Amino acid sequence: MFIGDIVGKAGRKALLTLLEGLIEREGIDFTIANGENAAGGIGITPIISREILEKGVDVITSGNHIWAKKEIIPFLDVEERILRPANYPDGAPGRGSGIFATRKGEKIGVLNLEGRVFMKTLDCPFTRAEKELTELKRKAHCTVVDFHAEATSEKMALGWFLDGKASAVLGTHTHVQTSDERVLPGGTAYITDVGMTGPIGSVIGIKREVAIERFLTQMPRKFDVASREIELQGVILEINAHDGRSESIRRLKVPLDDERIGR
Repeated sequence: MFIGDIVGKAGRKALLTLLEGLIEREGIDFTIANGENAAGGIGITPIISREILEKGVDVITSGNHIWAKKEIIPFLDVEERILRPANYPDGAPGRGSGIFATRKGEKIGVLNLEGRVFMKTLDCPFTRAEKELTELKRKAHCTVVDFHAEATSEKMALGWFLDGKASAVLGTHTHVQTSDERVLPGGTAYITDVGMTGPIGSVIGIKREVAIERFLTQMPRKFDVASREIELQGVILEINAHDGRSESIRRLKVPLDDERIGR
């Protein structure tokens, strides 16, 4: 199971409330969650990371906001289960990929990448993906890629580029779940964006009135996380452990009872 970007306290509430039941009901062997917005809507902290990992998430991926909270930076070198995008320059703290074990003891490689279109100018995610996957597949048949990117075209291009080279290429960052999930001809599961775990009665997690005011006035204003209509969104994959080919990908949208909670 891959859980879409966790946004603020609302997203953490959904995760902590729903995760255990989902794992049991769906028979999940391994869980990945993008957590780069888990702390107040931007960034993640060591305390929140531990909370998420202790609840049943096996690996936390991230993106361009991974550096937002200074206290997480040294923690990235300590906690191997938190990944930052692999295509940051050499010398950046932490790691961009890793080999982990499922509940059944199967090995799975997880790779985190960040896009470049409308984002920072980083190392090429395409060439870095090939290099990283070559190393990961020496130890694991199953490999899952979190591609944290803005442009739909860049995400789709990477999906096709890695078809047959990775078990799954899953898009994050835009917080809007797309309906284009499919298994590509080479056996790679793909979706442009897995969605957001947080308040969907919002503008990508932010209070509607705040986002609208920014567009109307073009004035800067602090992004306040919304707290209504909370959902856990993501995808569930079935991957053949022997050859690493995906057999299915299914979207996940699980609502939490509507309630007001703080950040």
